[in-house]
Parts: sequence; structure tokens; C-alpha cells
Amino acid sequence: MLSFNNDVEAANALHQKFNALKSEIGKVIIGQEDTVEAVLISIFANGHSLLIGLPGLAKTLLIKSISEVLDLKFSRIQFTPDLMPSDIIGSEILDEHRNFKFIRGPIFANIILADEINRTPPKTQAALLEAMQEKSVTTGGKLHHLEAPFFVLATQNPIEQEGTYPLPEAQLDRFMFNINLDYPSYEDELEIVRSTTGNKITALNKILQSQEIVYFQQLVRRVPVAENVLEYAVKLVSKTRPNTPHAGSMANEYLAFGAGPRAGQFLLLGAKCNALVKGKFSPDIEDVKAVAMNVLRHRLIRNFKAEAEGISSEKIIESFL
Repeated sequence: MLSFNNDVEAANALHQKFNALKSEIGKVIIGQEDTVEAVLISIFANGHSLLIGLPGLAKTLLIKSISEVLDLKFSRIQFTPDLMPSDIIGSEILDEHRNFKFIRGPIFANIILADEINRTPPKTQAALLEAMQEKSVTTGGKLHHLEAPFFVLATQNPIEQEGTYPLPEAQLDRFMFNINLDYPSYEDELEIVRSTTGNKITALNKILQSQEIVYFQQLVRRVPVAENVLEYAVKLVSKTRPNTPHAGSMANEYLAFGAGPRAGQFLLLGAKCNALVKGKFSPDIEDVKAVAMNVLRHRLIRNFKAEAEGISSEKIIESFL
């Protein structure tokens, strides 16, 4: 079991472990530093992440690499139109003594890679939703708790709309971060092609175990927050709600609905974690701004005018910041 003399010592240990994780993942994932940081922050803040990017941008490889450096049980679920809830949760079968026996599905792991999550029907998406929110699943009238730590890292392809089922807003809201992946820079792409077309095999070392992750998740919640930082986070969320007292002008003009209270909770947790991994002991307004785009991007519902004028959620969030 981990033992630190005080939270300052533990915070320093988290800062060192975070840097070790980044450098280990960097052996396989070239570039994408911001994406790697965001996914790790969501893990330490005990949140789920949705990665959206074009095919071939190493979304699946990134999540698989993270699971390798964390000494955790990993499951990959490839979402398809014919996937049923029982394929995720598990199902009850009759054993040789004619008793019902529950066979656990792939959801019973610490890290779940939900690959192309928008390819499966709403019924199956809903099965994942309960697990994400409640950290438990119900089947045959029985409640089965999922082992901590538990997080879902889902991927989505933004360009193929045929044969997809857009995630409902309620499920999107369960994701702490919505992380957009972009094309690599020319220099990074040179290195990617050079390193992946030879015969070199890179083995990743385990950096963190499950009990350490749970400890650091609890540490993040103990981080003190100044009142002005708390107020900034809540005001930022309030600005996204059109036709309310604190609404920003862009919200009134371009948004149908703004973010709910969960956005404020995730902003603050993300800011706390961002401060710790940067070697600070308490978040400031810059830490809130650092996570704001990933927290708010999928929680704003644009109106017809925004769609028609091509005003993106990112542009609206930038105006609030």
C-alpha cells in the first residue's frame, strides 16, 4: 500500500509519475502530447474520455499504449450495429446443475476501449451508459459492481455518418473530456512513418498499479481551491446558457442549450488535476482554462444560425474564455 507523510509528498509523487507515464507512452505515440496529457488527466480525475479523430490518427494505439503502462485489466470492445447489451455486460447461462450462472462480459475490466462507439444502436449504448455513471451493471435483477479504477476511453470517427447512431446528449454528458485529434505535424509524420515501417518492436514498462491510481484519484479531490477559481469555473459554465442572467452574447446568438452543472464539476476536477501534474498544489484560473475546451466542447448545443454560419463550438468557447 502507498504511504506518504503528507499530501505535498503525494502531490510530488503524482507529478513525477505523470512525467514518467508521458515519456513511456512517447516511445510509441509520436507527437499528440496534448492528447496524451488530456487522457491521463481524465484518468486521474476519475472521468471518461471520448476521442474524436479521422481514421489512422492512432486513437486506438494511444489507448492501448496507456493501458500497457498502467498495470490494469484492459478490454477492447469493437462496437458494431449488431452488438447487443449482453455482449458488453455478460449473460446468464444454465450450468450443468441447471442453476443460472452469470458469465461476465468485457465491461468487467479497469480500462475499456470502446472502439467506434457511435456504430452501435442506442440500446447497447445505454448498457454502457449505466456502467459509466453507476460503476455497476444490473442483469437478471442482480447488481454487479465494477472494480475500481474504472474508465471508458471511447473513439469516434467524425466523417463516416452512414450506418452510425449519434450519441445522445445524455451519454455525451457522461464523458468528462471530448478530445479532438488533428493531423500530425510534418516532422512528427516523418518520424511516425520512419519508426513504424521498420522491424523495431517497442516494449512499454508498467509505471502505475491500480491501488496507486485510486490513491491519486482521491488525492485530486483533496486539492484545495481558492474561491475566485471556483467562481470563475461556475461563471464560465453559466455563460454558456442562453437567455439566463449570466449568458454570454455568443450564447444568446448561437446556442440552443448550454452546459449543465456536471460541466462545472468536471472543470474543477480537471483544473485540480492539471495543477498537480504541472507541479502546483492548488489550481488557478489558467488551469480551468487549460481543460475548458475538452470539458465544454460536447456540452454545447448549437442552434440553426450557428450551423448555417459555420460557427463551431470551439469558437463560442474561445469567446467565453
